Amino acid sequence: MYCSKDFIETTEGLIFAVVAQGEEHGKVLCFLRYIKKDSVWVKVFTQQANAFLEQNYPEYLHYSFVLDAYLHSVVIEKIIKHYRPKQRLQDIIHQNPLDLVEKDLFQLCILFRQEGLDLFQMGITGSLLVSAQKNDSDIDLVCYQRDVFHQCRAIINRLIQQDKLQELSDNDWRESYQRRSCDLSLMEYVWHERRKANKAMINGRKFDLNFVDSLLPASVISYQKCGEITLRCIITEDIHAFDYPAEFKTDHECYGTIVSFSATYTGQAVKGETVEVSGLVEQTKEGLKRIVVGSSREAPGEYIKVVCV
Repeated sequence: MYCSKDFIETTEGLIFAVVAQGEEHGKVLCFLRYIKKDSVWVKVFTQQANAFLEQNYPEYLHYSFVLDAYLHSVVIEKIIKHYRPKQRLQDIIHQNPLDLVEKDLFQLCILFRQEGLDLFQMGITGSLLVSAQKNDSDIDLVCYQRDVFHQCRAIINRLIQQDKLQELSDNDWRESYQRRSCDLSLMEYVWHERRKANKAMINGRKFDLNFVDSLLPASVISYQKCGEITLRCIITEDIHAFDYPAEFKTDHECYGTIVSFSATYTGQAVKGETVEVSGLVEQTKEGLKRIVVGSSREAPGEYIKVVCV
């Protein structure tokens, strides 16, 4: 089973980040993240990845009819290695950490374990998953059970209060905001992020906490994009606010669901809050409509923001 936040390596020396559960017509939906150059993994970003594949491996460019989106995909036969976040975290915990990033992760895991967190329901993704980290790399954690995820958020808040972890500084927030390139002001971005309790610092290194529901079945409902929309509505359910994709139920008579594929808007609002949402309308063949935020990786002009608590 291929899950979001897993990585896969192909026969050509390419590493893709998995972006959807399961398979679509024998292919894993993903996005190119690393290219091997002179035996070293080099990270590539969205435009670089698309240009590289278009020029060298166009067979990996993919249009998903289920998601109605352009991304990348790899046929199962081309995968030579499946990088699993849970296994990688256990490997780091049970061997001597090799560098500063692994040592900080190891220390973080000790703190979590002391607070009663089940580390067998945790994993590590990003550069650490494929051993491509640098001295200034962030730590990207994954939780695979909803209750463990929310327990971890509470632990992070508690450890910050005990000064065993630190909140992000103003400069840290600015750097995070600049990397996101989102359609919120810096002040709006920081206000929303601070209350999510899924980011903190350990020894001056930022770490993020993500949730992946490994029991979630792969989507089989196809949607078609129907144009842009901006509106205000009240959030009526936030149970899946931190899922991938994040999902919010609303009181709107036409658009009962907001879905976000962008990590920026994960956990963005809670039940009872009024939000302004700007995104794309998607519709099933049966006429069911939803608003999608993060229809592309950059998603210019798309956002969710709380306007009334």
